[in-house]
Amino acid sequence: MTWKTSFRSIYYDGAPEPADPDLTPSTTALLIIDVQNTYLERPDRAALPADEQRRYDAWTPFHDRMHETVIPRTKELLQLCRDKGIECLFARIACHTKDGRDRSLSQKMPGWNNLLLPKNEAPSQLIAALQPQGDEIVVTKTTDSALTGTNLRLILTNLGIKTVICCGIFTDQCVSSTVRSLADESFAVVVAEDCCAAGSAELHRRELEIMNMIYCHVMGSSDIKHLMASQ
Repeated sequence: MTWKTSFRSIYYDGAPEPADPDLTPSTTALLIIDVQNTYLERPDRAALPADEQRRYDAWTPFHDRMHETVIPRTKELLQLCRDKGIECLFARIACHTKDGRDRSLSQKMPGWNNLLLPKNEAPSQLIAALQPQGDEIVVTKTTDSALTGTNLRLILTNLGIKTVICCGIFTDQCVSSTVRSLADESFAVVVAEDCCAAGSAELHRRELEIMNMIYCHVMGSSDIKHLMASQ
């Protein structure tokens, strides 16, 4: 099974295999979404009460995937794109006000998604391993989609971009929302599945199946590297 037949939902069972995406460097961009300090910080498990230890343990596979797979493979893909002259862009969740009053409603909902991330504070910053270089562009968003709450669509258009490779977290939230927005704006989208993560492996896979073939093409970073070498 290859990327052309993987991650298919019932909607695309038996559909023809897609053509290879056009990854011409001058019209391709890499977009890394929300790989920020706040999502990788962990408290001391031993200091937590039993119920919080249970939630801590439930999130351990996510952290393992981030450190063992997502971050190193995204770092490799980022370097490859830089070497090929592909535009590399970053998006992050952060608010412009200290109390977060400028956040969208989805960022104010009670529960896990209700994060207060003032733009100049440490938790909102991109992680050290995936920092922009030179004049690489970073957009700050108060919405899930990197397009909805920023001028990223205009930036991509001005750069002459036709295809966007998406990486980041969370697959089923900000990555998914951004992919849909890009597709609605008629950008071709590729999702590097091993450069993304959700809160659970099941959520990650299900969201990839939902997005694949209609909003994007889902493939591994090794497939992307192979296509770049052949185009």
